[in-house]
Amino acid sequence: MISAAVNFRTEHDLLGSMKLDDNLYYGIQTQRAINNFQLSKQQLQNYPELIKALAIVKSACTIANLQQGLLSPDKANVIIQAAEQVSDGKHNSSFPIDMIQGGAGTSSNMNINEVLANIGLTLLGYKKGQYQHLHPNTDVNMSQSTNDVYPSSLRLAILLKQQPLLSAISQLASAFESKAKEFNPVIKLARTQLQDAVPMTLGQEFQGFASTLQEDVKLIKNMGKLLTEVNLGGTAVGTGINTQKGYGQLAVKALNKLTSIDFSLASDLIEASSDMGALVIYSATLKRLALKLSKIANDLRLLSMGPRAGLSEISLPARQPGSSIMPGKVNPVIPEAVSQCAYQVVGNDMAVVMAAEAGQLQLNAMEPVIIVNILESMSLLTKASIMFANLCVVDINANQNRCKDLLDNSLGLVTALTPYLGYDVTSKIAQQALSTGIPVADLVKKEGLLTAGQLTDIFQASNMTQPI
Repeated sequence: MISAAVNFRTEHDLLGSMKLDDNLYYGIQTQRAINNFQLSKQQLQNYPELIKALAIVKSACTIANLQQGLLSPDKANVIIQAAEQVSDGKHNSSFPIDMIQGGAGTSSNMNINEVLANIGLTLLGYKKGQYQHLHPNTDVNMSQSTNDVYPSSLRLAILLKQQPLLSAISQLASAFESKAKEFNPVIKLARTQLQDAVPMTLGQEFQGFASTLQEDVKLIKNMGKLLTEVNLGGTAVGTGINTQKGYGQLAVKALNKLTSIDFSLASDLIEASSDMGALVIYSATLKRLALKLSKIANDLRLLSMGPRAGLSEISLPARQPGSSIMPGKVNPVIPEAVSQCAYQVVGNDMAVVMAAEAGQLQLNAMEPVIIVNILESMSLLTKASIMFANLCVVDINANQNRCKDLLDNSLGLVTALTPYLGYDVTSKIAQQALSTGIPVADLVKKEGLLTAGQLTDIFQASNMTQPI
């Protein structure tokens, strides 16, 4: 079979010339980045939110340049059309550069500049690489720098990815809330410091899981607002060099119209061009969610431990055989996977913190590793929450008899008797129960302290588990 001949074009830059496959929409500077940065196997093409964000920001900047009379309508329109194609995901394969790159994101900015220029050239009827008609820097990057486009795009990418994350957390919280209602009649023993504590219901325990996740839905929404302040128009260091007065306001106004997000221009563009504080706080919020998910996963593992020789107050759904050597063993694989996702998010947050600290003078060159870690954390948390809800929580069963047996044979019941018998008497009962193995209720009846009827009334779930 004879393969089709490959046509090439030659492009030039500061460092020289290079032949490129003429089917490619990216150009020479993108190819240099591909050659230089073969690090993580995490390519920009696998992060559609960031590609979409870059395209939208470029479109907003083009609209501002058009409004200020700096770009002709023909050039502006084809850049905007090209940006719409990229935003719709039609050219994701044209972004093969490594997410971790030197240059503070310049490679990503040039990747989008070259792709938009070459799409635009084809729309105008020219060949790719004929940049005299539509130039990646002169036209597509007009009034811009990597140092305002890239950080603005990072913030937009996170906000684009935020809603799926919030939906996933809400779905998981709803799953726990449904189980809380189902398990509300199941009275059990609470534990503090892994020791017997006081009675509660299994429903209350699961409602606690739901409530803590619902808190983080609100918190992440609020933290997302910190990302709506952008430095568009600041160009290289925040001074606005190579822009006309009012450009930044026009670009942000266009960005708001394109995204329906209320972005605002930073009051100090020099500060905003180097500070990563909002991204640090947002990453820390993701870490908080990760720790909560892992804590819940660990609780479910503890409550389900057994099935014969542990607490076994609940049964988790069996998802796969658990051992290559022990017949019949089933492991809590879903909670285990959730915790591992959480640990990765914690590690990602540390990378964000270190990268944010590494900013020097008027720029932070480590923004690429910041965004790749935040987006990975968001993706992990989204997928882990959906998995947790669908493959674990919705099919959890309560082992009601086991809960009752553990409670009846625990020392936790004495706390419910304290208002009736006093602290000193109930302390002695607890000591006797511990040393003799006789249940608390039987000792109380044996000593004639309370009748069976009184004990039944006291030990009703509604009396022992009502909120303070």
